[in-house]
Amino acid sequence: MKRYHNLFLLLCLLMVSCGSPNHSSELNNAALRLSVVESTSRLRHSNSVWEESLRKAGLLDVQQLDSSIKVQLRYSSTNNFLKLDVYGDMEHAYLQPEVARMLVSAQQSLKELHPGYSLLVLDAARPLTLQRVFWDSIKVPHSERPKYVANPNNGGSLHNYGAAVDVTLMDSTGTEVDMGCAFDYFGELAYPVSEWKFLASGELTKVQVARRALLRQVMSKAGFFNIQTEWWHFNACTRDQARGKYQLLE
Repeated sequence: MKRYHNLFLLLCLLMVSCGSPNHSSELNNAALRLSVVESTSRLRHSNSVWEESLRKAGLLDVQQLDSSIKVQLRYSSTNNFLKLDVYGDMEHAYLQPEVARMLVSAQQSLKELHPGYSLLVLDAARPLTLQRVFWDSIKVPHSERPKYVANPNNGGSLHNYGAAVDVTLMDSTGTEVDMGCAFDYFGELAYPVSEWKFLASGELTKVQVARRALLRQVMSKAGFFNIQTEWWHFNACTRDQARGKYQLLE
């Protein structure tokens, strides 16, 4: 039944696109959307298999090490730049063992500095298959894509090795704190390197900048380093180091 539903979806999109002057572009978008729908459907029916494959690859569920770390995988909802629930029912965040322990260390540092806050994991290990979906569907010029999504044809992201984590802060009420712009915001307001400029212009507040600084402080103390286009993204090592130590997650 799922197969016929997807075929019907594609036929509807094709009918709409036939009357459009951007016929080729609409067809490509329809095909891409169908591909994502089918991938999501497969993931929904194989989450236990997927999680088992991560465990077999040696990755750990971070909440098994520290249950106080909060997890809300953004791609297990439609609240993401794809506007699709890509991960299905998968709700656990997996990382390489040493990376998971680094995250636990960051959580401990955060609790010491600000007991009312907890780390909130938005994304962790990600298969290369989904990296390709992200790369193909991100709505920025092709030349700008590497700022936000690692090219899967060039070895992919450290997420694809279980060596990167997207994380923010959650307060004691279970509310995600305001960091000045949303996770997966594609623009300079998300750049850590530009925070002082936006503080001067009033587009970021002192509280928002302080929260970002606190997040970087505890993550860097644990051994992570951030990238300059996403305040939420932290790497545990370089890509060359990951290739030498870890298995690429297909």
